[in-house]
Amino acid sequence: QVQLVESGGGLVQAGGSLRLSCAASGTTSIINAIGWYRQVPGKQRELVARITSGGSTNYADSVKGRFAISRDNAKNMVYLQMNSLKPEDTAVYNCNAESRFTTTRYWGQGTQVTVSS
Repeated sequence: QVQLVESGGGLVQAGGSLRLSCAASGTTSIINAIGWYRQVPGKQRELVARITSGGSTNYADSVKGRFAISRDNAKNMVYLQMNSLKPEDTAVYNCNAESRFTTTRYWGQGTQVTVSS
């Protein structure tokens, strides 16, 4: 079992920065990858960034060059550094952990990011 807790959201002006944190606990050795997702009203949830246990990363086209996902294995933390924020980045952001062995996925409760014009 894995538990995830997101933090770091808030209200910022366009062009500002935030760093989201995802703290993983429990049996973290089973995690193959962690992704950051976001969802806004009227739209389906989308993958923003993902990092595997081997360090490979991928990003949504809309955030490439602005966001960076990273990890600190010693602290069981994954971060999403968000720079040059735009109003369209406004969403609830959740981190998601993928199991190495099953299709089980673990979700945190989310953190709100609001970007004003």
